[in-house]
Amino acid sequence: MNPLIMIPARMAATRLPNKPLADIGGKPMIVRAYEQAALSSLPVVVAAGDPEIVEVVQAAGGRAVLTDPGLPSGSDRIRAALEAVDPDGAHDAVINVQGDMPFADPGLATACAALLHGEASCDIATLIAPEAGLDDRSNPDVVKAVVALGEGQRHGRALYFTRSTLYGETPIWRHIGVYGYRREALMRFCDASPSPLERREKLEQLRALEMGMQIWAALIDEAPLSVDNPSDLDSARALV
Repeated sequence: MNPLIMIPARMAATRLPNKPLADIGGKPMIVRAYEQAALSSLPVVVAAGDPEIVEVVQAAGGRAVLTDPGLPSGSDRIRAALEAVDPDGAHDAVINVQGDMPFADPGLATACAALLHGEASCDIATLIAPEAGLDDRSNPDVVKAVVALGEGQRHGRALYFTRSTLYGETPIWRHIGVYGYRREALMRFCDASPSPLERREKLEQLRALEMGMQIWAALIDEAPLSVDNPSDLDSARALV
């Protein structure tokens, strides 16, 4: 398997406009995300929806490609960038790392790549982490993953994803938005229209499940900081 990492990024963000360029300790957030991903030793490309993002990544010595700003999702953006930088198909897998995770452990990307390599039935690999607290169970902003994961197991097949409250005494797994796609799976996924469950839950990964694809999830110890609003940005700056 020959994976590469793609980081989709665009300037239009409702809760935090111009988010990729937000300064965190003297560096734009997208540059920090790029540098963290590059520590994985996999090749990294930023799939940018705006020329300003390309400029700051290239100024920092990174690689970025400009994509159509009107693309509807990050998955469509990485597909467009993948076809631009690798038209001959040398890379048979792509790891979608989020540009708003400026301190993400580089091992997250390699964990997805390992899951694709180790599970022949896995079309899409992703990550889960333990809930941070009981409030996670009822918070619609926290996406919960229902995973066939036995005691002591570190990876299993994802059965569903939801924003709804989950009940019971067993652990609740928080979904982490890092994805590994087999190239063929990414193409099929992007060619399909949004599905009914996807539209209902506003969760793109449900389209893949409705299409009959298998999503496998690897368990990590702790969710990385994701910068989604001004309060998260303050936390990131404080962490630096």
